[in-house]
Amino acid sequence: GSFVLVNTSGRFAGQKAHLLMPHLKENDTHCIDFHYYVSSKSGASPGTLNVYVKVNDGPIGNPVWNTSITATWNRAELAISTFWPNFYQVVFEVITSGHSGFVAIDEVKVLGHPCTKTPHFLRLRRVEVNAGQSATFQCTANGATDSGDRLWLQGIYVRDAPLKDIKVFSPRQFVALFSVVNATKRDAGNYRCMIRTEGGVGVSNYAELVVKEPPVPIAPPQLSSVGATYLWIQLNANSINGDGPIIQREVECRTSSGSWYDIQPVDSTSCKIGHLDPDTEYEISVLLTRPGEGGTGSPGPALKTRTKCADPMRGPRRLEVVEIKSRQITICWEPFGYNVTRCHRYNLTVHYRYQAGGQEQVREEVSWDTESSHPQHTITNLSPYTNVSIKLVLMNPEGRKESQELVVQTDEDVPSAVPLESIQGSTFEEKIFLQWREPAQTYGVITLYEV
Repeated sequence: GSFVLVNTSGRFAGQKAHLLMPHLKENDTHCIDFHYYVSSKSGASPGTLNVYVKVNDGPIGNPVWNTSITATWNRAELAISTFWPNFYQVVFEVITSGHSGFVAIDEVKVLGHPCTKTPHFLRLRRVEVNAGQSATFQCTANGATDSGDRLWLQGIYVRDAPLKDIKVFSPRQFVALFSVVNATKRDAGNYRCMIRTEGGVGVSNYAELVVKEPPVPIAPPQLSSVGATYLWIQLNANSINGDGPIIQREVECRTSSGSWYDIQPVDSTSCKIGHLDPDTEYEISVLLTRPGEGGTGSPGPALKTRTKCADPMRGPRRLEVVEIKSRQITICWEPFGYNVTRCHRYNLTVHYRYQAGGQEQVREEVSWDTESSHPQHTITNLSPYTNVSIKLVLMNPEGRKESQELVVQTDEDVPSAVPLESIQGSTFEEKIFLQWREPAQTYGVITLYEV
């Protein structure tokens, strides 16, 4: 290589000079050897010498090596592991500081053997992770390293990553591990391994970090059919945000109010969700998973739907009399709740029948006292001294259940008057004989007539 000298005298800060080497393409590590000298009479740095390795005429990236002051001529090595079919170009850059002096580069050589002072890297492989996970690059290098070396993962247009761990297998080989933590799409791009030693710098090939977004369905599942304790749904998960391929589908089901939650794997485009509660609103969403750790996406939009009511479990129990009067009866029964009604919409009716005027009368009344801890109902406008058959009927939209029948007799009451037109008298010398009909309503057993 020829001698290159940059005189910084009379230059203002920030001016640049470049030396570009020819494009190089090899299937093994190159070692580029050069001598450099940065000096000024004042002792202040005349500028910075940067070295870049540009790959495939891509962006120049960040410097792989730099220096700003030396007292003597020094030698440095660039161990560049950019493998065929990729090609690269080494760019030397001087940026002036505004101080007088000079920066010199001499004897730039492309050697046909590995570097002697700087480790060189083996081929770096691409890494694929799911968003939110840590991406680990394994940089394997031939050569020795010590605690004074600086190791880092250099990216193009993306943040550099610090050294996570280093494993030394022998004096001639080690592996450096770098992690891009909590990787997002913004971290996706090309990275290469870097080592700065006392003798120079080692540069690997660029390898791509691919960050995949876990898949999320765009639309909610669709309802196919509904029962009291089950729901049939279509997953409706062909359209997604994020990346495939889809390797697992799960259905998440939770109550809209309350804490019940369940998740089950699904191996088809539809599924039956069973063992549900009747007349209960559920929210159902689909979870999709792509390969790799952290590959399960967030739940997709939820389908909100309600199961049907179920037939009541049984009728009301322990129907008992609280109070009996001549014209009304008060009854009570054992309290019940949703576990009996199996529906939040139901009604309870009191059915009763009795004989009046030689005909059977049948009546029913709605009881509004079903939520009470001591439910009861009063039947009014009854006839005294009459047998009344009573039962409770529990109904919801899906069915009905009856209680056992209770037969109760109302109390006696004052009888109605003796019909006036029925009173007939027969007179004798010393007595009057009277006869009459029974009152129309006796309301009990007549024990005495008074004249």
